[in-house]
Amino acid sequence: MEHPLYFQGDTRLQGANRCFGCGRANPSGLQLEFLLAADGSVVCLPVVPDTFEGHPGYLHGGIIATLLDEIMSKSVRARGFTAMTRHMEVEYVRPVPSGAPLRIEGRVTHNEGRKHWAEARILSPKGIELARAKGLFIEVRAR
Repeated sequence: MEHPLYFQGDTRLQGANRCFGCGRANPSGLQLEFLLAADGSVVCLPVVPDTFEGHPGYLHGGIIATLLDEIMSKSVRARGFTAMTRHMEVEYVRPVPSGAPLRIEGRVTHNEGRKHWAEARILSPKGIELARAKGLFIEVRAR
């Protein structure tokens, strides 16, 4: 069973997060919501509006990369770590439509100290892979 992904003390719950991807306090952002799946992966089910298009009818490549980065970051966060992207590789497999339902999945594949490797993919409603990514995230610890 899936349930909303929120964390104790998460500023998103307080409405103060201005993150472009997930921040409720950013009216120009994507305002993505995430679900934690039973297997520990993270899922997002957005319909990204045409205001984020590149070519008419399709999302801009930078927005596609943002979606993949966000889901990987939340996958690391779901394991209790706050981390920032160090490196990310994106493969644009097929055009990603705007204004259509999407499924974005992310999971952590490996951890080593402060390093966390993750992978993600964007799927069409029929389960066709549209884009995929892998990334390295470095844990940010309080000073």
